[in-house]
Formats: sequence, C-alpha cells, structure tokens
Amino acid sequence: MALSGACRDGMEVRIQESVEELSTDLADYISDLSEATIKERGAFCIAISGGSLVSLMRTLISAPYIKTIDWAKWHIFWADERVVAKNHVDSNYRLAKDIFLSKIPLVPSHLHSINDSLTAEKAANEYEFVIRQLVRTRVVGVSEISDCPRFDLILLGMGYDGHVASLFPNHSVLNEKDDWVTYIIDSPKPPPERITFTLPVIKSAANVAVVVTGSNKADIVHMAIDDVGLECPSVPAKMIQPINGKLIWFLDKSAASKLGGASQTSA
Repeated sequence: MALSGACRDGMEVRIQESVEELSTDLADYISDLSEATIKERGAFCIAISGGSLVSLMRTLISAPYIKTIDWAKWHIFWADERVVAKNHVDSNYRLAKDIFLSKIPLVPSHLHSINDSLTAEKAANEYEFVIRQLVRTRVVGVSEISDCPRFDLILLGMGYDGHVASLFPNHSVLNEKDDWVTYIIDSPKPPPERITFTLPVIKSAANVAVVVTGSNKADIVHMAIDDVGLECPSVPAKMIQPINGKLIWFLDKSAASKLGGASQTSA
C-alpha cells in the first residue's frame, strides 16, 4: 500500500510500505521523468549524491527500465563528491559505478565526474566550469529567474543530521549565493574535503527528489517536513524547496513513522 500527502506548497511526499516498493516507485518516477524530458528537450541531466540512495537506484538496471530508458541521452553529474581518488572506498563516483553506472549503456563523455587529481578548491572551480560550458551549449538547462543551471533532476539522500549533498547544519557553505559549486575542507563527517552544489543550484532544479529510509531517520524526517518552526540552517533539507520546480520526498514507512497525519493521506 502506498501513502502520499502534500505537506506544503510545491512538495509531495510519497511513502511506501517497504524499501523494495520505494525502489520500484523511484525507478518508475525517474523513468517517466527521463522520457518526458528527453521528448521535450533532447537530453536528461540528472545529478546524484552518494550513500544508500545509489543502492535504491539499482532497480533501474533491471527490466523493463534497462531496455526502455534512452540512456544515450542521459548526462550524469554529482551533487556532491568526496575529494578522494575515484577508486577510493569513500568516492561517490566509485559507489555509483560499482552498483549502477557500469551496468547501463551510458555515453562515456556524458558522465561528468570531478577531477580527483586537484585540491578541493580547484576541483570545485573546474567542475563549475564544466557545468557552465554545458549550460552555454544548452545541454544543461538554465533557470528562467537566475543564471543558475536548471538540472532536470537532482536526487539527494539525507543524513541523520538533516544534511543534503555536502550542505551540513549551520555550516557557512549554506550562505553561498554566487558559486554553483563550492568546496569544504571541514566536513563533520569524514572525509573532510568535499565539493558540493550550492543551495541556489539545488533550488533552481526542475525537480528535486529526497530519498530516505529507516526508522533511525524518522525524527529528522519529521523535522524536515513537519516542523515549520525549526530554524532552517539547523536542518539543511528544509532549505531545498525549488523556486520554480517540484520537490518530492520518497520515504519508506519506517522513515515516515513520525510524520503528522496530513503527511500520510492514502493515495
């Protein structure tokens, strides 16, 4: 049984009984969005994060998705990345490649990862330059209300502290307004050096999906979705409402267990 509820303007909450059902729902969503976007503009630009989110994308490598998705039109980016070698156990790129990317027929040049030979600052600057070039050639869309890139979909997980991408609670990086990609060298979670999309870029996306599972994140899910009185910088996930796009939370029943009743209306 699926549960769903709109908690506030521009946000949808989709709740599934199990992680398996959530993974299938997520695959359906990504597949449908990919098809519609490619028909509209000829490409599908998706940015992903790391962690359990990548495992939940595994359904896309099974039937029918592996055969029906137009993988050649996909461009994949990272919403954040650890500044480590690509073969390092902490690399988001390695995780995605091992679980997902190595099993789909992507065009190699459409895989946009960071330069792991650079410092965090230089890697962030170069990654932003790459994105700016793709915006200039209209591979990546552009926001109608700012100069920010308009990714077709940014897929995020959420940490126990409410962080998304590498935007951590009360961190100064939350105040970055000018850069598209920035860096941190003091991550509260190892490894300390990371690059990350800034809030303006995430909020400029056409679609943002936050995927969370497990009862151990139920409290922070409640804070992010229900607790309107909480100071936003304390829970960065509360700050990612797209300005002119759609936000969907994909939750399993355990992660949604402390949401208010309005968030769990039967679909």
